Amino acid sequence: MTALAAAICGVIGLCVGSFLNVVIYRVPRRESVVRPRSHCPACDAPIADRDNVPVLSWVLLRGRCRSCGDRISVRYPLVELGTAVLFVAAAVRLGATWQLPAFCAFFASLLAISVIDLDHYIIPNRVVYPTLAVTIPLLVAAAAADGSWGHLRNAAIGGVAGFLVLLAIHVAVPRGMGFGDVRLAGVIGMMLGWLGLRYLFLAHLRSRKDAVPFGPFMALGAVLAVLWGRAILDVYSRSRG
Repeated sequence: MTALAAAICGVIGLCVGSFLNVVIYRVPRRESVVRPRSHCPACDAPIADRDNVPVLSWVLLRGRCRSCGDRISVRYPLVELGTAVLFVAAAVRLGATWQLPAFCAFFASLLAISVIDLDHYIIPNRVVYPTLAVTIPLLVAAAAADGSWGHLRNAAIGGVAGFLVLLAIHVAVPRGMGFGDVRLAGVIGMMLGWLGLRYLFLAHLRSRKDAVPFGPFMALGAVLAVLWGRAILDVYSRSRG
């Protein structure tokens, strides 16, 4: 079942990654992610369905627009592949469980947020709030499906804790991070809290002096915590024992 779930998640991840490319390009420009349909950034020609197959179309077109011949960034297939890899990794880690869809949505959001933050130094509400709107019902459904209400309680505690900790830092040092980082910390705290409150200690932070956006570091720490947090915590517990 895990292998089947991983295969299905990989295919879905490629498709979701294609949509994330739209989100990454349009959201910072305050454009709709629904209309118009995908188009070439250079000539605005609509992209035909045959040229919109994740990864494969980019390879067949040799990274160029069919209409104008302008180069299409390699980022597009990399985002699609990256999403697929994250979805497969989530399936391998969590198995074919009710919680899997929520964590796939979480990973997709982290990837989009990381790329946008690296490009524009912002974490848009138009990504954070939809992430909450998707993951919260999925976690509630997972808790109802297998009776894991304790996990849901921990998710709520983790979300509040993550938000408040970063809020305190933001208030103390307002120039150290944007409020988007605070909101993202709440999302990350919620998802890691679902796995266990001790997972909250595994987020990777950076120095405020680094000229690199904070969001991607929090996202990386969250992904590592989800995928390998149990092993890291077990090693730490044994070393303390």
